[in-house]
Formats: sequence, C-alpha cells, structure tokens
Amino acid sequence: MDKKTEVLDRRGFVKAAAGASLLGMLPGLRAAAWAAGSDAPEKAEVRIGFIPLTDCASVVMAAAKGFDKKYGIKIVPTKEASWASVRDKLVNGELDAAHVLYGLIYGVHLGIGGPKKDMATLMALNNNGQAITLANKLKEQGVTDGAGLKKLITAKPGEYTFAQTFPTGTHAMWLYYWLAAHDINPFKDVKTITVPPPQMVANMRVGNMDGFCVGEPWNNRAIIDKIGFTAVTSQDIWTDHPEKVLGTTADFVAKYPKTAIAMMCAIIEAGRWIDASLANRRETAETIAQKSYVNTDTDVILERMLGRYSNGLGKSWDDKNHMKFFNDGAVNYPYLSDGMWFLTQHKRWGLLKDDPDYLGVAKKVNQTELYKQAAARVGVSVPKSDMRSHKLIDGVVWDGKDPKKYAAGFKVKA
Repeated sequence: MDKKTEVLDRRGFVKAAAGASLLGMLPGLRAAAWAAGSDAPEKAEVRIGFIPLTDCASVVMAAAKGFDKKYGIKIVPTKEASWASVRDKLVNGELDAAHVLYGLIYGVHLGIGGPKKDMATLMALNNNGQAITLANKLKEQGVTDGAGLKKLITAKPGEYTFAQTFPTGTHAMWLYYWLAAHDINPFKDVKTITVPPPQMVANMRVGNMDGFCVGEPWNNRAIIDKIGFTAVTSQDIWTDHPEKVLGTTADFVAKYPKTAIAMMCAIIEAGRWIDASLANRRETAETIAQKSYVNTDTDVILERMLGRYSNGLGKSWDDKNHMKFFNDGAVNYPYLSDGMWFLTQHKRWGLLKDDPDYLGVAKKVNQTELYKQAAARVGVSVPKSDMRSHKLIDGVVWDGKDPKKYAAGFKVKA
C-alpha cells in the first residue's frame, strides 16, 4: 500500500469512527440508524385504537409530533366507540395495538369479559386521572362522599345505579373498590351497568345513573355542565395507580417484536414530551380536544391535566398526583404486581371462579423484557423490581407477595 492510499484509508477510518461516535451521542441519529438497520420494524404502519379520553394523549402525540417516524414506523391512531369494540378489533387483528384498560387485557387473556386469546401488555400509558362522579340529585339528598352515600342507601333502600366502562376494566375496579371501602356491595346494594366513556355525561343528564366512574375529561365535563360532582379521584383511591396500557395480542408480539419496541419507544418519548412542560401539556390538550380525538373544549381537558381540580361542591385544589404520562419513567414500566392486582379484584368480585396463577399469568402478559429494550433505546431507567407496594384508600397494602390471601381477605366481596 502506498503512502497516499494509507493516508486516505486512515482518514476514512477516522471519519467512520467519528460517525459512530456521533451516532452514540445523538439519540435522534442513533434511532434513525437503528430504524434503517437490522433492527428495523417489521411493519411500517401500525393502527393503534383509542377511546376519546385524556389518557389517549401519548398515543396521539407520538403520531402528531412525529416521534413514530424517528423509530421507523407510522402510527395511525384509530378512534373507537367502546371498549368492547377495542377488544374485538384487537382479537381479530383489525387493530395492531390499542390504548386500552389494564384489566381488559387480562380479562381477554383468561377468557372473561369476551373471547379468550393470549394477550400482551407492552407498557403502561398513564397513572392517575380518573374519578367517580355522583349526580347532583344525590347532593340534594345530603350525599357528598362515600360515607354519605352509605348513609343514604341504608336509610332509603332502593335502586341506585352506577356505571363503569367495561366489566373487567379499571373503572369498574375503582368504582367497586371505593363502594366496598364504604361498606357498599357493588353487586348487592346497588346496580352496576356498562356505558362507553363518551356517553357517560349524556346518560347522567337524562337520569340513567346516580354515579359513574370514568376517565377524564368526562368527570370535569359533568361539573361544567352542572349535572354532577366529583366524589373521589382515582388517585385518592390508589396514588399513582396503573391505568391504561398499550395492549396487543401475544401473536403480534411474536410476529412483530421490533415493531412492538418501536411503538413503545415512540410513545415513551411522547409521554416524556407531554410531562416536560406546561406548554407541552397545553399543546397536547389543544390537539386531543379536536373532533377526531376527544371532541370537547380544550379547557375541559387542560384543567385536570395541569392538576387544577374543582369538585363541583365549592372545593378547589392543586393535585400533585394528577394524570402523568412519564414521570421520569416511573409511569411506563409494566410492573407484574400491577397486572396481578387486577386479577385479585376479578377474583374478589366473582369474575374469576378460581384463583389463577397470579404471577404466572402476569409474567406471560406483561412484556417486561421487551419494555426494557425499548427503555434502553430511549435512555429511560427501569425499576430494580417487577413488584411495587401501595396502600389503598381502605388502608390495605398491596405488594404482590400473597395475591391469593389478598383476594380472599376483603370483608366486602361477591
């Protein structure tokens, strides 16, 4: 090799090394190279279903802000009418994934609340930000909280109707847990019905229910429309509770693992962007308020997104435990104990006849290893344990250690 060729080769090596170093330093470039290389997603376009709720925000913003392109995919957010529709379209493959109720994924996996199919929870989308709304007609009878509701039901037995959004879902479990914490059996002392989230306010307006549990912005909408008040927020039932997840089928994960990772990367980044500033939250509220998404006034969404709560009874407060989409990565990890908790409540309320293999099911459904790969790509730390511990509104601690004992230990159950 002559000296001129040697110099050129050396320059080429230095350039290549510098390029590699640059890719290592700049996440955007690194992701672009990854998306084009051997780790490229198997699918270029993914249809992700959502229900018109504030907590669809990270899925919508992943597409609206172009985080999806960075990871070599195009996310097509698909508006759905009900959780049953989301379930059916996931199961039959019309949707690739969905913004979906945590407990719905587990219910389908075990064949309760719909057809049985092996399912997968890729990541959690949000913590907090749901509530239980009671109708103003209860306020007129002296009810402002759970204790007042118990007093009324005891003094004036009758048919009291409460709505949740899906039998195995999060809202059903928050409603049942709150009622039971006040010694009200949700299956014996009151009637419970299923109503899709966007239809809650209209149904309460015409007197179809005394209360409902749903995600925002529909609780705040009920207050603004002067038909109901917030009796309790879900973060008061369980601070930083698991809520919606990015759910899909086990078949999808097996066939398109790189696409699953790309979806997670884009949505984690979107959640991080939303939580980064008040300005970003405002832009998010303006985007998702549009007709193609939640279809309501921006301010109805924004108030509680910013943690500015009023309960419709004259009380206002700043809630530090408002809806979070990232929270330095704490939101998104698919903790096994979170999935197991929903199973304990399904058993408590007779949706499951026998105790399942709580940990075994959670390990099968929650894609912790896949999530860790996505988190590494976007530079997000993951917890040391797959379990976390919380004290709920009734003072009972959930830590995932003895789910069978926990499920059987409640005084009020089916």
